[in-house]
Amino acid sequence: MKIFRGLRSRLTSDPDTAPGGCALTIGNFDGVHRGHQAMLALLNNEAKHRSVPSCVMTFEPHPRDYFAALHHQPELAPARIATLRDKLQELERCGVDQCVVLPFNAKLAAQTPQAFIEDILVASLGVKYVLVGDDFRFGAKRAGDYGMLDAAANRLGFDVARMQSYEVHGLRVSSSAVRQALAAGRMDDVAALLGRPYSISGHVVHGRKLGRQLAESGPGRGDGFRTLNLRFSHWKPAASGIFAVLVHGLGPQADSAPLPGVANLGVRPSLDPDDVNGGRVLLETHCLDWPGALAESLPGGEAYGKIVRVELLHKLHDELKYASLDALTQGIARDCDDARAFFASLHTQTHRQTTRDRI
Repeated sequence: MKIFRGLRSRLTSDPDTAPGGCALTIGNFDGVHRGHQAMLALLNNEAKHRSVPSCVMTFEPHPRDYFAALHHQPELAPARIATLRDKLQELERCGVDQCVVLPFNAKLAAQTPQAFIEDILVASLGVKYVLVGDDFRFGAKRAGDYGMLDAAANRLGFDVARMQSYEVHGLRVSSSAVRQALAAGRMDDVAALLGRPYSISGHVVHGRKLGRQLAESGPGRGDGFRTLNLRFSHWKPAASGIFAVLVHGLGPQADSAPLPGVANLGVRPSLDPDDVNGGRVLLETHCLDWPGALAESLPGGEAYGKIVRVELLHKLHDELKYASLDALTQGIARDCDDARAFFASLHTQTHRQTTRDRI
């Protein structure tokens, strides 16, 4: 998938793209849930029929982030399901040919609906087909709607279609529904809405290296709680707390089995907010069993810079503020035991299901 940061990037990077046109859909696509996936499948099909690339236009920051900052009302900003990196990866997995990431700024916010259609959709992108959701609005003060877009399409020579809501078991699939399920820790519901387990990916970064100092109690646990740290590049994640997780990307082979672990997603209330990560949101993951060379090299540095993906399967509890490092150590040890119990229960369920299938 070709990614363009702004319209100018698209034109200068691939000058032959605009004249050939594209089949386009527009939206924030936070989470790329099953409703988004159905829309993208339709978009790809329409693009093939017209012999043009499929293209997604999305925005960074989220428009509601922009207006929340503008009015100094951070509570108006939506919780973020996915980082831009993960959103782009999911769009690529859905077979999208191109993605234009438009910076949502004062200029774009003030653009009239008519100018958006004529300057961006037609002049810059050369759209042949535009697919939108049933609640699509655009332009300054959200004044543009599907009727306006349809009328302009007839006049300017491109096709427009509107896709109705996607439902699962009678419930509308939406980014809001995913956010609500993540906030409540209902990870099975999240997976049903997304069509996959919820995950976060990124490069392993340096932390305070405090975990290695926290010696686990009990036999065979004297190497502390070493962690893999991933930054979540938004201050307001839709999920937070302590989770049982699977870590992909640490094994020696690309298809190595994922490693079970326990992770903290949030701001780490028990630690100094002025730590090396500046109080930013981190996903800190401790593998219950470190693989081969990493078991010896961590915290020597072999994991730093690796791109890993962490699936959040089951929420254990919200973040807690511990009174001391000793209390924190005991709390993490309990979390590791609870995560091991969760994975043991998964193994038992799988074994029982396999037995039933054989019978």
